[in-house]
Amino acid sequence: MDVLDEPLLQRHLLSVDQFHLMGEAGVLAPDARVELIEGEVIEMAPMGSRHFSAVARLNQLLSAAVGTRAIVGVQLPLRLGTRSEPQPDLCVLKPREDFYASALPEAADALLVVEVSDRTLAYDVRVKSRLYARHAIPEVWVFDLVTPLLRVFTRPQDGEYTQTREIPAPGPTALPGLEDGVVDLSEVLTPGAALTSRSGPSQR
Repeated sequence: MDVLDEPLLQRHLLSVDQFHLMGEAGVLAPDARVELIEGEVIEMAPMGSRHFSAVARLNQLLSAAVGTRAIVGVQLPLRLGTRSEPQPDLCVLKPREDFYASALPEAADALLVVEVSDRTLAYDVRVKSRLYARHAIPEVWVFDLVTPLLRVFTRPQDGEYTQTREIPAPGPTALPGLEDGVVDLSEVLTPGAALTSRSGPSQR
C-alpha cells in the first residue's frame, strides 16, 4: 500500500472534564491562554493594545447597562456541551445568587456573547460563531477592529445563525433578554468620536 493511501491518524478529542484535569495536573500552565473547541485545545492569540482597549471599554459599557439584572464575564469559561469550553472576550449572563460559584455558566445561561477581533476574524466568524449557534446562544457580536465593523448574529436555528447584520458605525444597541436594556457602542470602533445621543433609537 502506498503511504498516501494509508488512513489518517485518529485525533484524540478531549472532553471538558479531561481538559480541567489537565489543568489540575499541571499539564497546562496556570497562565496558559487556551480554550477547548470541539475537543481540541486551541491557543488564544496574544492580546494587543487595541484589543485590550475594546474589551475594557465594552466591559465598562455593558456592566453599566445591565446593572444587577445580569452578570458580565470577561474572558471567562463558558461550558458548551461536553467537548467545548471557549473563553469569549465578554459574555452577558443571566444573574445567579452565587455568581456561578457552584458551576460554570453554560449555553442556557448566556444572553449575549461578544468577540473582539483584530487578527482572529476568520476564526471568530467561521468557527466560534458557528459553535455558539450550535448551542443556541441567542445573540453574538463580533467587533472587527480592522475593517472596522460590528457583525451581529441572531436567530440560531439548526446550528446556524439565520440572521446576520453588518454595522459600520454602531450606536445605541438593544441588549438581548433585558427589557429596555440598551448600550451605546458609539466609541468601541471609533474611540474619541463624538457620542451619539443616548436617548436615540436602539439598533436591532
